[in-house]
Amino acid sequence: MDLVQLRGGWTLVTGAASGIGRACAEAVASHRSNLVICDLDRDRLREVEEGLRRQGVDVLARRVDVADRAAMADLASEVHRRVDAVDLVVNNAGVALGATFLDSTLDDWDWILDINLRGVVHGCHFFAPAMVKRGRGGHIVNVASMAGYTTGPTLSAYCTTKFGVVGLSEALRAELSPHRIGVTALCPGMINTPIVENARRRGAAADEALLASTREMFRKRNYPPERVAQGMLKAVARNRGLAPITAEAWTFYLLKRVSPRLSAALGRALERRATPPSAR
Repeated sequence: MDLVQLRGGWTLVTGAASGIGRACAEAVASHRSNLVICDLDRDRLREVEEGLRRQGVDVLARRVDVADRAAMADLASEVHRRVDAVDLVVNNAGVALGATFLDSTLDDWDWILDINLRGVVHGCHFFAPAMVKRGRGGHIVNVASMAGYTTGPTLSAYCTTKFGVVGLSEALRAELSPHRIGVTALCPGMINTPIVENARRRGAAADEALLASTREMFRKRNYPPERVAQGMLKAVARNRGLAPITAEAWTFYLLKRVSPRLSAALGRALERRATPPSAR
């Protein structure tokens, strides 16, 4: 997708109140795209809306739970009363669960699947058909993770959702290609966002020492969401199907292709290294 198409067009960004979502909204606004933004955090969303308006673009901001089918349908109806279709969809809203499979409850599975996977399905379901009908192409970005192609023993549910997002993106890319609509699975590594603080944790993963260690690891990595947003725009411009972001995401992506066994061993080693003795 030529980024020139964003100028004067419309972009949807879910989970836009902070982190990667906010950075993506601001990056798209710099290309003069108008924005539809949604999140559950009404106060932070209002701050983002005000900042975007100062960039001179039109903004529609709504408090929406992406897991709520009716709420997403209402948002799409409101958007499509204004415009035939959006030009870019960024399905970013997501949550994390630190827990082994044995420590995860079925309520945890419902929660993370509804947001991380079904939320992406909703974003595609309610906005892609209008893009097809309009006939001018466009692009969909589904924010996955390097956990969409590599695993960890305390990330069973999280990896399941992100593997699902990557698979959905690949299938949808093949389906929408004849309509000149690109689809990208964006796969960041360790990004300095609130996701670690807001994650649910069970069993050994709930140990405060582990949380502090993980928080410190992300702080030292210090890869800002603004760089992810720039990587997102490059992936859209180049129509990339899968876009690892950060060195570690690329390392695991390439290693998985060359030696899945070595990739899995490295993932386990890194998790052990990040886990304090008290949490093992």
